[in-house]
This record gives sequence, structure tokens and C-alpha cells, in this order.
Amino acid sequence: MTLKQKMQVLTDQKKGLLATNFYNLETLHGVLRAAASLQQPLILQLTRSSIEYMGLQTAVNMGRSALEAFGVEGWLHLDHGDSLELVRKCLDAGFDSVMFDGSELPIKDNIKLTAEAVKIAGEYGATVEGELGYVAKLGQSHVQQMFTSPEEASLFVEETGVDALAVAIGSAHGFYKEVPKLQLPLLSEIHAKTDAILVLHGSSGIPEDQVQAAISRGICKVNLATEIKNMFMKSLQALLRDTDEIDLRKVFPKATEKVTELVMEKLISVQNLKEYV
Repeated sequence: MTLKQKMQVLTDQKKGLLATNFYNLETLHGVLRAAASLQQPLILQLTRSSIEYMGLQTAVNMGRSALEAFGVEGWLHLDHGDSLELVRKCLDAGFDSVMFDGSELPIKDNIKLTAEAVKIAGEYGATVEGELGYVAKLGQSHVQQMFTSPEEASLFVEETGVDALAVAIGSAHGFYKEVPKLQLPLLSEIHAKTDAILVLHGSSGIPEDQVQAAISRGICKVNLATEIKNMFMKSLQALLRDTDEIDLRKVFPKATEKVTELVMEKLISVQNLKEYV
């Protein structure tokens, strides 16, 4: 099943599909152990910075081989692609899905470049995600609010042909200083205006009930990144304070276990797995 087909099925079932970023072998294994344990599908995401850190082909090979080894139904996705050149490189390397993020551009430029990304991806049979509105990135102000307009969402999807659309409904990347409040009525309006798969960025720190409410109103793909990094690093820092062990193969797995526990909780929530609650 293609990623687009999977997301459409889950949208119809009012279930979410967790999209987790990975940064090294440990975080990759951490998220996949969770998915394997619960027998749930998962999207593995890579940003430009992670690709540059691990190397494109190395990262792809790690993701593909780990999905096979853990027996998880999964897909590789470029998160926040910032250029058409990167989009094509990732597709050449075997990504199933790419995001072109033109959300900080004027809408006409966003439409033009995202449409070009869709055209490129069509050569590979890959899924394309776009973004419309202001979802604060790491280091950007959470005060500014520029929600996605239902009318602009409809126009954007029609003009670009994207399969999935990340919408601005009150979330932000990174941790929140205050408890976020998603604009759920707005989300319902957006969902009514477009058939595109809807995406929630910045889920780290959003209360579970709000995430579930968003899924019930049309969100399918739920991105998780910051909490994964934070859980791994905070756990590792605590472990290193209390040990003289120099064999990372003995220390790192304990931090990886914490990532697995976190992702299991998220999977249970987005998939509404009542039998595990």
C-alpha cells in the first residue's frame, strides 16, 4: 500500500499515522521497536540537518534496513524540504514521500514551487506534502498567529496537486511555554474544503485529548520530533552522570528504551488502541 493510500484509509477511520524523526541508530531503533511491539505502521522522517549529519544514502539505508529488520510497515519522508534540489535528491535516493515547505514565502511563490515539487515527485510515484500558514519553527516566535485559511487551503491544494497539507491551527515546533490550544473548529472547516490528507506539525507537548480531537476532525499525519530528541538526550545525560562506563553499547540502549516507551504512548494515542490503554 502506498503512503497516500494508507493515509486515506486512516483518515476515513478517524485514526492518525505517527511520523517520527530519527537522528541516529539509537533513535531509529527506539521508534521502530515501539511500532513493532504494537504492530503499527510508522513514517520515518529526515530533515536536511539530519541528512547532512548522517549522510543521505547512509540514512536511507539505515531506515530501509531497520524497517525490514523490525517487520514494520513504514515509509521514508523528507520533512521540511527547503529546496527543489533537495526534493529531487531524496527522491533519487528512494524516499517514498517529500515535503516542500514554502510556508514562509508569499502564497503565489509557495504554490508555484510546491506545484513544481509535485511535478518532480510524479516521476517517482511519490507522495508530496505542502504547508500553508505559520507553524513556528525552532527559535521562531510562538506569539505570531497566522492560521491556515480554509479558502486558501482549497486553492492551494487545487493549484499544486499536493497529496497532504500541513495546516497552521495553533501548533508550533519545539516545546511550548504555555499549553497550546488547537483551533479545532477551523480544522473542521479546512477538512470540509479540501480532500488533501491533513498534517499536524509540532505535536510535541500538545495534550493528548487535543491531538485525538484533531484526528477526529480530519488530521491524519501527526509529526513527532522534539520529544524524541529530548527523551533520548535527557535520559542519556542522566545515565552518564551516574556511571563510569565507557562502552556506549551498554549505555545507549537504556536511553533508546525511553524513546520506545514514549513512541508507544504516542502510537496508542493516535491509533486509538483502546486495548492498550
